[in-house]
Amino acid sequence: MGEVSGPAIQDHYPEDVAHCYGCGRLNEHGIQLKTRWEGDETVARYTPRAYHTAVPGFVYGGLIASLVDCHGMGTAAAAHERAQGRAIGEGPAPRFVTASLRVDYLRPTPLGPELEVRGRVKEFGGRKVIVEASVSVAGVVTARGEIVAVLMPESMARRP
Repeated sequence: MGEVSGPAIQDHYPEDVAHCYGCGRLNEHGIQLKTRWEGDETVARYTPRAYHTAVPGFVYGGLIASLVDCHGMGTAAAAHERAQGRAIGEGPAPRFVTASLRVDYLRPTPLGPELEVRGRVKEFGGRKVIVEASVSVAGVVTARGEIVAVLMPESMARRP
């Protein structure tokens, strides 16, 4: 594995669209997931809280789906910046939204240790990006997902 480098894409979402529960830096009650490049993959890390319980000792599947989803959107935005020849942070990051989300739960995810979410662009079409993601604990993959991300329609932004 390479070294995680550079700023998180979510830190550069425009303020009017930085409120997502999963990745919005302006949502004080949210997860605030951070996606960064590591070579040709993206990586994010998150340690679930005790209230993210499904059954004692295991993570709620909805949290895993949220991590896969938001990491997929971050990966799409980061890939879009790269395709435009820009590094993360050179300007406002493009905002993507979910067109499709599929998560396969491969084994129970233990509650307590840090989760690692990895993403890789499967298909890049400019406006549409398909991302493959995985969630792992200590190197053991517990979930995989595929996300179809599309550029957010202007009608969703609340810009002055």
